[in-house]
Amino acid sequence: MTTSRKNDPLEPDGPDCDVVTVPARQGLEAVDILRRGAGDAVGPVLHDGGCDTLGFLVPPGTAAAWDVPGSVCTETDGRGICLTPDRPAEGSDWLVPPGEADLATDPAVLREALGQAQRMIEAADGCN
Repeated sequence: MTTSRKNDPLEPDGPDCDVVTVPARQGLEAVDILRRGAGDAVGPVLHDGGCDTLGFLVPPGTAAAWDVPGSVCTETDGRGICLTPDRPAEGSDWLVPPGEADLATDPAVLREALGQAQRMIEAADGCN
């Protein structure tokens, strides 16, 4: 008899999703951009314990085609992430908790927001 990983009691049960990880400054700008856009464009967002990075939950399969410089997209296959407000991935916490957002951020919308955020940061850093 075979069992799927989702039924394996030793594997944490979580959503099938990928996670786009970006530097915190760029990620915070992107969250602001997404929240100002039409509708609820941002899904759950994690931040690490040191607040150095943010992780945007995106639909599964995004990692295969993700190519945004300065970011990394990782497949999770549902391991290590629990969509409950009090129990995200180990070593992190929610910036945008589940329940306050869509299940995942649209990768195309996130790509655009990250690009806009990077341009804003470069402009701000260029002003002395």
